Amino acid sequence: MAVDREEFKQLLRDKGLKVTNQRLSVLEAIASCPEEHLTAEEIFALVKVDCPEIGLATVYRTIQLLNELHLIDRINFDDGFVRYEMGSAPNREQKHHHHHLICMKCGKVISFRDDLLEELEEKIAATTGFSVVNHEVKLYGYCATCKVNLDLEET
Repeated sequence: MAVDREEFKQLLRDKGLKVTNQRLSVLEAIASCPEEHLTAEEIFALVKVDCPEIGLATVYRTIQLLNELHLIDRINFDDGFVRYEMGSAPNREQKHHHHHLICMKCGKVISFRDDLLEELEEKIAATTGFSVVNHEVKLYGYCATCKVNLDLEET
């Protein structure tokens, strides 16, 4: 996923924030791994290649800023790590985040984009007046490879 550098620079300016190479590098590093769920340390390692002077604290601060700007999403897969991925910017059409399938054996995370809860959200709004603006779905089970291995172990 490519980052629109000019759009990002303008967003920072509109918020009264400085445009820095470090901020651009962190966003581009995350965008370069669209199907990955990166830890701050993994982002740091990616950025360090092109920006060797950057410090881990700068990466953490930048991640926090990008999250507050809704450019990246913060995810917790209950594995002891906080992870990040490209988010849906406020001006994009995507209403909800994509969801995750988490293998309980190997830890593999598979993303999927199907909003199966839309009907439920409409029913909630109709019956309670509550307006759902977002949700997060994590389904735990076994990936295809682990499922086959588990089936073999049982026989």
